Amino acid sequence: MQIHQSAEDYLEAILILKNQKGAVRSIDIAVFKNYSKPSISRAVSLLRENGYILVDKDGYITLTESGMEIASKIYERHELIREWLIHIGVPADIAAEDACKMEHDLSGVTFEKMKEFVLRSMEETHGTV
Repeated sequence: MQIHQSAEDYLEAILILKNQKGAVRSIDIAVFKNYSKPSISRAVSLLRENGYILVDKDGYITLTESGMEIASKIYERHELIREWLIHIGVPADIAAEDACKMEHDLSGVTFEKMKEFVLRSMEETHGTV
């Protein structure tokens, strides 16, 4: 399944907002990402057309199974990379920015090996992750 980085970012944002607020609308995404309402409307339309989200009559957005799968994968990558960068001494704000850049381009094989290494390394250093 090939999906553009921008779509992954939107799906991840929807997941984060859902976890924070319980319900998500387009305006929430616009504020969260600091994007214009027309940009968000276009993205939401494309995500809906591609079957990644559902939008109800009141404008509330939910992830479909395929949307949740992608969002969860990207969010897991982001969090692991961010935590690892902080662990090696990168300031938290820079770690978050860099994790956003790195999370999309790693192959599944590379990410899994990185995950194994990072978890093992952090466990050895802290006794737990």
